Amino acid sequence: MIGKLIKADFLKIKRKGLWFLAFLGPFGVIALQMVNYGVRKDYLLKQSDDDWGYYLANVHSFTPLALVLGIAILTSFIASIENETNAWKQLISLPVSKMGVYLSKFTVLASLLFVSSLLVGIFSLVYGIFLNLGDDIPYLELLKYSFYPYLAALPVLALQLWIASVSQNQGIPITTAVLGVIFTYSAFVLPDWMIWKWPSLMNEWDEPIINVLLGVGVGLVLYIAGMLDFMRRDVK
Repeated sequence: MIGKLIKADFLKIKRKGLWFLAFLGPFGVIALQMVNYGVRKDYLLKQSDDDWGYYLANVHSFTPLALVLGIAILTSFIASIENETNAWKQLISLPVSKMGVYLSKFTVLASLLFVSSLLVGIFSLVYGIFLNLGDDIPYLELLKYSFYPYLAALPVLALQLWIASVSQNQGIPITTAVLGVIFTYSAFVLPDWMIWKWPSLMNEWDEPIINVLLGVGVGLVLYIAGMLDFMRRDVK
């Protein structure tokens, strides 16, 4: 049954432009580096002895903001698709559990963001090769900068889906999303416990894996809390 729900949700977003948004975010991140390196490549290459490492760090400086912004847009779209057609009541009236409905929404969103993270890695690799940064390509670092922010951002995804699913007024999740983007932009001054800082992979221990582990753990807790809250509420 879960498989059918997920398939149905993917069909719902087929003509809504969400796949295009999943592509546009990663392309935008790399496009900024195209401008950056296109204008001052020689200067940037002189900044570090590790051309690939410096390049990937530059890419990563924009990734968290794009990721949190993408979460805000995608969760808003997912909720609005159901709200516009008053589909929540119709969906719940079917012989499916609210738990399955909520899991399906989360799975679709997580899948879209996973594809975006994969594209960040692919686009980063292709443009890095185009820049001729060297033959010693740091594939592990490339994977880290592509997927660590995604895993660290799972609490933001779980929180935004929770708010978007239970809010009668869609202004509330939009406000939360805007605040989240502002927090992410200011990640360098945020305390380590704030979830919007985690995609930046910064912490006082200088260990990105801590943010990843916190992201997965707290993301699971927030997902379960949101699902339980969604199950006990009357549908909109």
